[in-house]
Amino acid sequence: MIQIPDSVSEHTNVYDVLKERGFIEQCTNEEEVREMLGREKIKFYIGFDPTADCLHVGHFMQTIIMMYMQKYGHTPIVLLGGGTGMVGDPSGRNDMRKMMTVETIENNCRQFKKLFDRYLDFDDEYEYFGHQPGDPDDAPVQNKEPEAGKAISVNNAKWLMPLNYIEFVREIGRHFSVNEMLRMECYKERLEQGLTFLEFNYLLMQSYDFYVMSHDINCKMQFGGNDQWSNILGGIDLVRRRDQKTVYGLTFALLTNSEGKKMGKTGKGALWLGAEKTSPYEFYQYWRNVADADVEKCLRMLTFLPMDEVKRLASLQGEEINKAKEILAFKVTELVHGTEEAQKAQEGARAAFEGGAAIEHMPTTKMTEADFAGDGIGVLELLSRIGLAASNSDARRTVEQGGLTVAGEKITDPKTNITADKFDDEGKLLIQKGKKVFHIIDIK
Repeated sequence: MIQIPDSVSEHTNVYDVLKERGFIEQCTNEEEVREMLGREKIKFYIGFDPTADCLHVGHFMQTIIMMYMQKYGHTPIVLLGGGTGMVGDPSGRNDMRKMMTVETIENNCRQFKKLFDRYLDFDDEYEYFGHQPGDPDDAPVQNKEPEAGKAISVNNAKWLMPLNYIEFVREIGRHFSVNEMLRMECYKERLEQGLTFLEFNYLLMQSYDFYVMSHDINCKMQFGGNDQWSNILGGIDLVRRRDQKTVYGLTFALLTNSEGKKMGKTGKGALWLGAEKTSPYEFYQYWRNVADADVEKCLRMLTFLPMDEVKRLASLQGEEINKAKEILAFKVTELVHGTEEAQKAQEGARAAFEGGAAIEHMPTTKMTEADFAGDGIGVLELLSRIGLAASNSDARRTVEQGGLTVAGEKITDPKTNITADKFDDEGKLLIQKGKKVFHIIDIK
């Protein structure tokens, strides 16, 4: 399990550490929260809806926050959305999420948990039972108290799937004003596109999650991305109304670049934490190629370097800033893929830029010699097949703008075919898109 070094901060209160690293965006009562986190060790949770079978870089930042909280003695609750994933969160979306089967959701939850095990120290003996239909009010909901400072994992399918709908809308729905819900940011944009009643339930479900966590496990805080503010406030209000308890919410800044756009998107889609979806080389290259203006933010949020070192690296100018980018790329890749893969990725990147021969660490697509026999394969189709273009029109723009080199030869005609004689004696073909993207095709 990865450990945060003690040198990461001079502060002893985790709130100050998170503030120093630039994570905190909104907090329901900053003074009370800071005082509480310095005075006692609390349980807190972050919810993760299993919309895929792998975590992406947005989840990674949330994981880092849980790591900080655990380092300073607090108990993370990883809430897997086996129940809410059946509905889909409309927050920050202009379309409805794709519906998934129960089997897909359960598999995605299992894959999420495997990745979390790399970063958090779990109490593996802990089990949450939840309330089942017919259980008496005083029935136990967990087999034990979580071990102090160790993380636990729960799945909201435990309490959402057995719910009786009539009972739920009578006991929970009556606490929510439709007028207030329609004014929330999480629904405004979807109203223009068309908001389904299915999605309209999501706020109630996530709010109910916080109520269950507070009532059953004595969880005192919910964390989430800035787009979760409305959902978190709904849960805080529900806990207050039903149990007359005060709980707290905190949102952190989304990882955006200097232009305000979300980071972690590539030509192939999301920047995944699994090597089978985004290779360590591609992952490394993403961070190696961030804009100069984004280096300081990424070093602060995604590495555990001390702040004085972060500021020193971010202050480098001209060509020197590339040293900071190399450190950023190595550190983040090391956290996600391990030291060995980070070293391979770095060697491959340096070889590509410096004309070296260490191409074995570059992303590779296996094809057959038959694919390139005779007249070969059109360059536009090839770029799409190996993931260097989102479509044929995207590939055409790359070629016509002079951004493609194949086996050291610039390709400018979109009608060019790539044939077997382009490959070297080892059956490899180096393709370069722009200045920074390299890919190998291997036919042996």
